[in-house]
Amino acid sequence: MYINKLEKNINYKFKNIALLEEAITHSSYQKSNINIKKENYERLEFLGDRVLGLVLSEYFFKTFPEAKEGELDSYFQKYANQEKLYHYAKSINLCSFLKTQKGDNLENNKSILSDVIEAIIGAIYIDTGLKNCQNFIINNIIDKDLHNSKDLKHPKSILQEYCLNKYKTLPKYSVLNKSGNEHEPTYEVCVYIKNHDVVSATGSNLKKAEEAAATKLLNVLKF
Repeated sequence: MYINKLEKNINYKFKNIALLEEAITHSSYQKSNINIKKENYERLEFLGDRVLGLVLSEYFFKTFPEAKEGELDSYFQKYANQEKLYHYAKSINLCSFLKTQKGDNLENNKSILSDVIEAIIGAIYIDTGLKNCQNFIINNIIDKDLHNSKDLKHPKSILQEYCLNKYKTLPKYSVLNKSGNEHEPTYEVCVYIKNHDVVSATGSNLKKAEEAAATKLLNVLKF
């Protein structure tokens, strides 16, 4: 059965498989299958986002006892961001397991795939508690070569430092648009720095949209 394959990919066996089913169900699947009363991933994603934040915060706090608050925040932002969760989603071929309406192709949808990873974390928490969430996050989300990693800073932090050093000013972020419904909004945000064109990107919330815009501008700057 396909769901067992996903359990194997994430190296976790659910006691209540319905939780995993919910975590991989997109709202469009409900709309196109009105007789199916399954919940979608959004509530679990809300929970999983908070659990992920707690586990990462505690892990870095204990792993780097000499690190100051700013350093801890850099570690946290590196592993809590959309890009990191998206790459993990790609590594387990998550897209092939998602339940969506026919015709949807979410293979490169960073926002949804990262949200579903958070939903899976929320599902594990409900299924067997915090300890297994810690094991899942530490073993799957955090790099094995963490201590040797040089790229620890969050994209917004890198861009901010660049602007302060070069132009003595901060990047400017602006919301260009908010679309979609209340349960599944899409934000479009632009970021501007001196002597460069405005760059824009989208995300499922304001934080993720700003992060994506900063990453895009850093690519332009060849960071």
